[in-house]
Amino acid sequence: MPDELLSGWLSRLAASNHCEVADLLNHIGIDGKYAAALDHDIDMLAADRISAAARIDPAFVQSMTFAAMPEAEMRLTAQVPFQACPNCADGGLELRHWRRAWAFDCQMCGDRLLPKADRQKGAAVSEKLIERARHGAAVLERVAMSGSARQLRRSMRAVTFAMGLKALRGDPFFALQRPKPNIRLFCLAAIASGQSRPLVKAALCSVDIDVYARIALLRAYEKEPRLLAIVDQIAQRMRLRADVSAISSHI
Repeated sequence: MPDELLSGWLSRLAASNHCEVADLLNHIGIDGKYAAALDHDIDMLAADRISAAARIDPAFVQSMTFAAMPEAEMRLTAQVPFQACPNCADGGLELRHWRRAWAFDCQMCGDRLLPKADRQKGAAVSEKLIERARHGAAVLERVAMSGSARQLRRSMRAVTFAMGLKALRGDPFFALQRPKPNIRLFCLAAIASGQSRPLVKAALCSVDIDVYARIALLRAYEKEPRLLAIVDQIAQRMRLRADVSAISSHI
């Protein structure tokens, strides 16, 4: 199938031959323990053996894997499946773009991709959050394809801030691949929000700040103290204007 991932194709090939993937690979001289790793790291010998057994071109085998990628794209590509299309995943089908952190809708049928554990019906999520997250996913794809380190930092800063508001720790790249839909959607929506005046929006969140939001700010800007200082200055001006407005209303 177009865009099919090697591990998924091998699973379907093994099923059609009434055996397990590990047995199929062992039969053609490849250690079956490394079946999942072939998606990211396949050598020419393994590709040649698979192509000979399946009677296809070795280059076609290589095209079903994630070839050498820039670091940002690699970190935004999941090592293991975390989402799938509820319509297209029957029969063991695995498509390459499902592994991308920015993938949101299935390129084959157009339906929204859902977490692997919940792909039958999907968790109840507001449509507004879904649309914001879809926009954030499109932004993330553009950032990944552009290779812009500055734009990637801005996106990951927004994700880090979102994680802090949700009291989460860990790698922001992994947060975009979390199987819990609300976390992933919230982080993608934060990327969308962070594209327009991100410092002002961070300041808006900190005007009536609580401890979690403050920790989120500190984590998001911990390597950029100048930006954190600007956020604080904007927030102080907002508080001052709010106080002046409150006094005027009483007069």
